[in-house]
Amino acid sequence: MTAEGATVAEQEYLETIFWLYEAGLPMTGANIARAMQLSAPTVHEMIGRLERDGYITRGTDRALSFTDSGREHAEHIVSRHRMIERFLTDVLGIPWDEVHEEAERIEHAMSPVLEERMFAAIGDAKTCPHGHPINTGSRIDGVPLADCEPGATIRILRFENEAEELLHYLHDRGVEPGLEGTFVAPGDDEITIELGGTEISLTHSVAETVSVVADPSPPPRVALPEQLVISKDRYGR
Repeated sequence: MTAEGATVAEQEYLETIFWLYEAGLPMTGANIARAMQLSAPTVHEMIGRLERDGYITRGTDRALSFTDSGREHAEHIVSRHRMIERFLTDVLGIPWDEVHEEAERIEHAMSPVLEERMFAAIGDAKTCPHGHPINTGSRIDGVPLADCEPGATIRILRFENEAEELLHYLHDRGVEPGLEGTFVAPGDDEITIELGGTEISLTHSVAETVSVVADPSPPPRVALPEQLVISKDRYGR
């Protein structure tokens, strides 16, 4: 399956809509506008185009749903983006906090041959460097780091917000997917965790965007969209 047939603009929207779907956030025009930092009229126009082209449908409550074709296109676009990020880190050695925007610039100009070669080059990698599954059907459920209780063991699962400045913030503090440690304590404005023997403080707003596996685990929930938009840039996939 390729994304051939969808324009670059349509691919960007399908990627964003899939991000909302995967994160459990309402697939609405308002959330798309918030995610992409675009005006409501601009988003409304593109939603109409996506509907006419057979990628999505709109319910009476204005909620969006993928058609079979739209879901297939979106899954391929998202999988390709995450594969490129993994290639950039593992093969080219680019730091993981710098690859999201690079992948955005590369993904729409790739030939199928180059895409196939990149997939082969990353071997059996299962996730992008930020913890999202390359095979979009294999997402592991997590909970927000901000919800954990003192003493809970944690494993960093993924970063739900891939805005570059936020990735820099996490990278600089030594937080990355796969690391294990302990939730030390909540505070008024920050939470404290221990990873690899080092105590690390993160703001509550950032901790909202970090998904973990925890024991004991808090009840699962979906972060509010506005809690994920903490960057001047659009939040990412």
